[in-house]
Amino acid sequence: MSPDQEHHLLERAARIIDKAEAFVITAGAGMGVDSGLPDFRGDHGFWQAYPPYARLGLSFVECANPQHFERDPAFGWGFYGHRTNLYRSTVPHEGFHIIRRWIERNQAEYFVVTSNVDGQFQKAGYAEDRILEVHGSIHWLQCHSPCCHTIWPNDETIEVDETSMRARHCPRCPACGQVSRPNILMFGDRSWLPDRTRIQEHRFDRFLADNADQRIAVIEMGAGSAIPTIRATSERIGWNLEHATVIRINPREPDIKAPHISMPCGALEGLRKIELFLK
Repeated sequence: MSPDQEHHLLERAARIIDKAEAFVITAGAGMGVDSGLPDFRGDHGFWQAYPPYARLGLSFVECANPQHFERDPAFGWGFYGHRTNLYRSTVPHEGFHIIRRWIERNQAEYFVVTSNVDGQFQKAGYAEDRILEVHGSIHWLQCHSPCCHTIWPNDETIEVDETSMRARHCPRCPACGQVSRPNILMFGDRSWLPDRTRIQEHRFDRFLADNADQRIAVIEMGAGSAIPTIRATSERIGWNLEHATVIRINPREPDIKAPHISMPCGALEGLRKIELFLK
């Protein structure tokens, strides 16, 4: 992209933001990269983040399997306990706050749709009832069986031996005493309790119905095509609602057909560039 093309693209993106009456923020794993979180892209990306699993030859898909909580709970909680601790200690990057400023500046309605389970949007100050976590959240637990449909906050302290990646303590279900697990949709998962996410989906559907005639800026960040849920959500809104425009920010897979906007860069870089063009 030439400097002139980039300038024109950023001017268009800034105009869309400036005139937006509602925002939909769609985010995949790439949204957390600028906060220092791994995006687990491919086996080598996962192994770089978690060297013990490289030595065992285990992929992200193999580690993110609900069967571990039944067969080897210390292994299952080693992986998810480490991620719990990582997400709790992570500070959301400036990009989260840039978007909040745009929303407040326009006095606009908004909704967040994310495949991330890390709770970073809540930590950055976005309202709990304006977030759809399509794969659940690591900050909520459920029975691994499950013995009931109850979920509860993850207030556990989970110590992990980072050499073996095994948990020294496995949280238990308060109802039956068996091992609990995060309320996250895992690979090959038949036990995930989706009730919390279903409630979020209903809120999001109402938001879209209420704002269907508004000028909607869909800001998509770090959503890849390997698990295309987030990209499909952005495109469904962009093509089905007359006044919606998608701004896709992605360093590796930015392509989207006009009139929507493609920005080949990371989330924070893209948001900062647009911010410079806002009056």
